[in-house]
Amino acid sequence: MKLRRSRLSARRLARGAGAALAALVVVAGSLVPTAAAPAAPVVGTATHFDGLGAPYGGCGLPQEMLDSQDFVALNVYNTPGDYNFYPRPIPPSQAAKIGLWDNGRNCGRFVQVTIGDYCTGTNDGAAGQPFCRNGSWIADGYNGATLTMVVADSCGDSNAWCRDDPNHLDLSTASLNRFLRNGVPVGDLNPAHWNNRKVSWSYVPSPNYTGDLRLGFLQGAQRYWPAIAVSHLANGIHGVEYLSENGTWTQAKPNSDMGQAFIIGPTTNAGTSYEIRVRDAADALVNGGRTYRFSLPGQCSSTCSAAYTGVTYTTSDGPTSTTTTTTTTTPLPANGCTATATITGSWSGGYQLEVVVRNSGSSALSGWTSSLSFEGDQRVTNSWNAVVSQTGRQVTASNQAYNGNLAAGASASWGAVVTGAGLPLPTTACTAR
Repeated sequence: MKLRRSRLSARRLARGAGAALAALVVVAGSLVPTAAAPAAPVVGTATHFDGLGAPYGGCGLPQEMLDSQDFVALNVYNTPGDYNFYPRPIPPSQAAKIGLWDNGRNCGRFVQVTIGDYCTGTNDGAAGQPFCRNGSWIADGYNGATLTMVVADSCGDSNAWCRDDPNHLDLSTASLNRFLRNGVPVGDLNPAHWNNRKVSWSYVPSPNYTGDLRLGFLQGAQRYWPAIAVSHLANGIHGVEYLSENGTWTQAKPNSDMGQAFIIGPTTNAGTSYEIRVRDAADALVNGGRTYRFSLPGQCSSTCSAAYTGVTYTTSDGPTSTTTTTTTTTPLPANGCTATATITGSWSGGYQLEVVVRNSGSSALSGWTSSLSFEGDQRVTNSWNAVVSQTGRQVTASNQAYNGNLAAGASASWGAVVTGAGLPLPTTACTAR
């Protein structure tokens, strides 16, 4: 018997401005961390869930904005045998109950997960019951398969997984068959060979990191509640500081325990221009203290209606160094998108492909269709986050229901396992709806 859990937004705190601000527990401007993060690989049981809630996952990002569609949830609580619910974020007075979610402070970090032993008995995570009842843990051919995943959600449910096992991981269901064994996706780990196996895991640097932060305003953000999400992180995020109207750096309040979402302030009274700097999981200033300047987008002049509204920004590394990170100097078409393909892993006879679809227009999209054109006899044998079909060398991929709506500048990604190697990347195209 296996447990298949689907993440529901109702189990989380309300995400509105009032609810988020009321839920804050702040000491000296920031949440008090008490949960120790594993410095070396730890062993826990692993369940899986179908996807992030709407409009956000536990970290404060829509699923399509994640750096990877291979994602995990960490335990909110560390309360073995206690299945009650407690305030979120967990206040300092109850610090002993803080799980590895650490009030959201481990959001945006990457973990390397390695598949461990399989249970031959009942492994349903029933409250108050032992794991793997009437059976035993055994090694099999899937042991040692690995996958690097991003922390994007929280597990606070009242079951033995989320409460009795401090090192439990909840994995994206779509990721299970993408674990690599000898460089090849396992393909059939779920469902027949899963049964909530043991895994070992530890934090690792963001793989192949390039570029800089991504910034966007959350749904409901406006002049008097400038709530932002910070993503594309090299080493997670532990805080945001904003330049206040009196010219001092001020610690931004976390938005509840959504670890990548913060409430900032403007550089002038009642203004809509902002300047921030960011601290990573080691509490070091990102990029040596680089500052990021941006404004509330025009489409948010009343309130941001989209789940995520990306913004352009300029950076400064010092008093005389200013670099434009993203620009809009050329007028954008009202409706358009681009698709970029990247090989994220390869092996003899195949590779894994990621395609990033970006809204390159000035208006929101309600859907998109991307296409690939192979130069040889490659075949798509597995895919995720898109509805994919192939005729000859042509592949068409349309959005799923959860990742079709893209604000201007926002992006979504889909992936595929392709058999056939040794040829150039396929050419890509994109059509917006």
